[in-house]
Amino acid sequence: MQLIDNENVFQKTGARSGTVIAFDFGERRIGVAVGEHLLRVASPLTTIDNESNEIRFQNISALVSEWQPQLLVVGLPLNVDGTSHSMTLLCKKFARRLNGRFNLPVALIDERYSSGQASAMLRESGIKGRAQKPILDQVAAQAILQSYFDSLQD
Repeated sequence: MQLIDNENVFQKTGARSGTVIAFDFGERRIGVAVGEHLLRVASPLTTIDNESNEIRFQNISALVSEWQPQLLVVGLPLNVDGTSHSMTLLCKKFARRLNGRFNLPVALIDERYSSGQASAMLRESGIKGRAQKPILDQVAAQAILQSYFDSLQD
């Protein structure tokens, strides 16, 4: 995965410290992960499982209040060749809404292989098949956030 729009994120935040919340956006489920800039380690947090945008944003608002992030990261799905598709547009809209509602900078991260990475990580942990479903999205958000941290320059 690669960081998209890295320089603009740092111009907006002015710092590389504080908590970061990441999202693996889906039409039904949104995986959420959290991490700290100084430690540069991402951890799965929760999965928001609801189709109602109102309920989703209520849950996100509670997470933002609890964790007080300095930055939000959203996984940006792209085709294998790097081109956009319908979910790309929905993720960008979700990122704009996050920015508008919470007045926090939002970084978009190429997430083409995050779900595959998440599934492999869970299999290595002994969680296979249907048992992955409840936590797959939050582990994918963890992979997205870790990719963001790994791309940072010291």
